[in-house]
Amino acid sequence: MVDSQIKQRGVKDEKVLEAMRNVPRHMFVKKNMKPYAYNDEPLPIGEGQTISQPFIVAYMTEVLQLKGDERVLEVGTGSGYQAAILAEIVKEVYTIEIIQALSLKARDVLIESGYKNIYFKVGDGTTGWIEYASYDAVLVTAAPDRVPEALQKQLNISGRMIIPVGAAFQELVLIVREKKKYKKKKLIPVRFVPLISVH
Repeated sequence: MVDSQIKQRGVKDEKVLEAMRNVPRHMFVKKNMKPYAYNDEPLPIGEGQTISQPFIVAYMTEVLQLKGDERVLEVGTGSGYQAAILAEIVKEVYTIEIIQALSLKARDVLIESGYKNIYFKVGDGTTGWIEYASYDAVLVTAAPDRVPEALQKQLNISGRMIIPVGAAFQELVLIVREKKKYKKKKLIPVRFVPLISVH
């Protein structure tokens, strides 16, 4: 999967490639989906949600330019797969999921897999996780119509956020915080489930 689907399509960061090799994707999908776990495609995980395709997981992680000592906020725990990839690389991952059943299931899988640097919260990801802010990086795995301001504000100076933005169709947007300004750059077109908010 890593060599044919991810490396060949331009992901070069060795830390990301190593994390993708280390995390068994089949652990994060339903039993009937396990035969397709290593295909480069999103798969349903229940509750109307999906596990992202491996290339997109790797691409989004690489764009954050992680060194290893970061504190990262993930919005949309989903299956827990992206949190595991991040936890392989960084010091701490704070992950929020609005659907309690998914959060609990992901927590079980990740704790069983031995991760001790992932912290879980059930709640509205659009408001971030203020108690542990600020973050060196924010990764959002579902698409809002526009970038939630609260998430930008919880970035460190020079912190980076990767987020899919748009309704029917989305683009991945990279946001870099520069003191009081936020520099935004559109990257590639993507398809994500909508980001659910209670507001």
